[in-house]
Amino acid sequence: MADIAKKDGGDTQGAPREVSRRQFLTGVGGLGIGAVLGGLLVTGIALPDEVLAIPASEGYLLVDTKKCSGCTSCMMACSLTHHGETNHSLSRIQITQNPFGHFPDDIDINQCRQCPYPACVDACPTGALHADQETGVRTVDESKCIGCERCVNACPFTPSRALWNFEEKHAQKCDLCMDTPFWDEDGGPEGMRACESVCPMHAISFTAEIPTQSDTGYDVDLRSGTPWDGFQFDGAPEGASSH
Repeated sequence: MADIAKKDGGDTQGAPREVSRRQFLTGVGGLGIGAVLGGLLVTGIALPDEVLAIPASEGYLLVDTKKCSGCTSCMMACSLTHHGETNHSLSRIQITQNPFGHFPDDIDINQCRQCPYPACVDACPTGALHADQETGVRTVDESKCIGCERCVNACPFTPSRALWNFEEKHAQKCDLCMDTPFWDEDGGPEGMRACESVCPMHAISFTAEIPTQSDTGYDVDLRSGTPWDGFQFDGAPEGASSH
């Protein structure tokens, strides 16, 4: 590496040195990197050796909004099994209705998608919102929740699938009924889901396969092979009503 000081034949200690523009920029760049790394060390932020992957969920809820009547039985069952009371505000599945909308856009079933890359999990600073080690289901450890609501804001869907419990002051979301203290049935991917079991229209279903990551991947046709076939929907047989 070339010496950046011009030697004048004698002792150069304390003598001014001429620095080229390239050498100056190289030096500044090195100082910048050092400052960044030094800052990370000072603030205690470590650079990870590897990125930990979040395991996929072993279960997903599918819905058919064209079958939903908006009765909110699923919401009442959800709050009852998890909290011991029928309270729409405590339900982890949400039915929204647009009184000015026309069928089939007047009712929406808003269930957690158990996203493969969950923004809510990434946003949680304490690990309260995490993927269950055994099932991969995205769920909330209420004892670790500090109430920052970052998970609620991070969810890319409206309404947010990570919800704020105004009574108990913590975040909550669908756990596929893995933790239902007011229900005797076993839940989770291997068991039953309260919303699915009580829906009178059978508009909620369960699958172990990861759906296509789109609205149509989670809002599917659950009418095929049932008396609903061809009734008031696109693709109905000739002569069937379409209104």
